[in-house]
Amino acid sequence: MSKNHKYKGWFITFEGPEGSGKSTQSQRLCDYLNKNGRDAIMTFEPGGTPIANQIRSVILSRDNVKMTPCCEMFLYAASRAQHVCEVIIPHIEKGGIVICDRFTDSSLAYQAFAREIGYETVGAVQKIATMGIGPDLTIMLDIPTEIGLERTFKKRNPNKIEKSADRMELENLEFHKKVREGYLKLAALEPERIKVIDAEEEPDAIYNKIIAIVEKKIS
Repeated sequence: MSKNHKYKGWFITFEGPEGSGKSTQSQRLCDYLNKNGRDAIMTFEPGGTPIANQIRSVILSRDNVKMTPCCEMFLYAASRAQHVCEVIIPHIEKGGIVICDRFTDSSLAYQAFAREIGYETVGAVQKIATMGIGPDLTIMLDIPTEIGLERTFKKRNPNKIEKSADRMELENLEFHKKVREGYLKLAALEPERIKVIDAEEEPDAIYNKIIAIVEKKIS
């Protein structure tokens, strides 16, 4: 029952490449926990608060194609700093459970590895932004890059995909492959915290595995 912070509650994050099903499964977990008498909230990054959502719009805007990797890293960190102070810490401080769709592992995968800023540099910035807190458990949904991107755009009008995709989604295939490789490197570094699940499995099978992992951690 080791924790990565000093608070009474639990902090659980979902990570993975585009199209891995993080949003769906994280919401299902939140619903499950609340139905079973636990005080769980669902949130997301970048965003999660009015200020953080404004920063999100800048990060993901297709108008900002000239954004430098360093600028991107600091914007994600700024959004996270507000989110941690306004949402995450208050809820785990009172003993609740926070489930977050993306957190610091995303910054490491996208900026440290895919943008090649470096693990130590990005990690140092995140330590400041998070006030030192980290997830107690991370569910990493892994999926081959091409399949994940195909899922991402599957439900969209093929003629409007380019217009509906955000700046990060529009990155080339090589970039998204580096993101996935970065995630797998992180999982290898912290196997106790980061639990990898094959996102190509049936949604219900994935859900059942998540519930088993979470219950073992928090019970």
